[in-house]
Amino acid sequence: MRLRNVPKSLDFAYNHPNFIRQPDNYAGKWAEECFHNTNPVHLEIGSGKGNFIITLADLNRDINYIAMEKYMPVLGKLIKKLPEEGIPNLAATNADAEKLAEFFEAGELECIYLNFSDPWPKKKHAKRRLTNIKFLELYKKVLKDDGVIKFKTDNRDFFEYSIEQFEAAGFLLKDVTYDLHNSSFAEGNIKTEYEEKFTSLGLPIYMLKAYKGNGQAAE
Repeated sequence: MRLRNVPKSLDFAYNHPNFIRQPDNYAGKWAEECFHNTNPVHLEIGSGKGNFIITLADLNRDINYIAMEKYMPVLGKLIKKLPEEGIPNLAATNADAEKLAEFFEAGELECIYLNFSDPWPKKKHAKRRLTNIKFLELYKKVLKDDGVIKFKTDNRDFFEYSIEQFEAAGFLLKDVTYDLHNSSFAEGNIKTEYEEKFTSLGLPIYMLKAYKGNGQAAE
């Protein structure tokens, strides 16, 4: 049976070995039961078409990656890029970040990536921003004590708002830059599709790392 509201044209995605239909089934046991190892687990919220997370998974086979995308047609574009046999250290799921506590147990994640999230510019929509303190408290629950959130955006107002929210939630900020690609942090940076577009136009990219604990998490 196909997922509710998933068009038949996306059956290929639903049947792909990297697609996870019910992420709540793996809460507390992603490494062991989904990836069949004991490697650290990293999550990208809002994976879009997937260039970023797929590249990371290819480069770092000793880390387990989960691509979480709310919109199934967009997730379908990510899955189309994967080999038919799948990538062993990558899982892709159609899920909403608001339910994060249902999908992961406390301390299960080492790293969360927030790349070019919707800035929801109107003040009345602030609670929808993925860096709103409501979401940050969720992230704190599922991150390890030394876990990290890596955040990138092209929107300066959203970036400055996010800095305030991270600090209010008790995160330790490091590697804060208002021009990623003209900074020392550019080396090794993996670009998203949006990032490729914005940098080609000469626009600055804002980036920071927010640590739950003492700032010693693995890079």
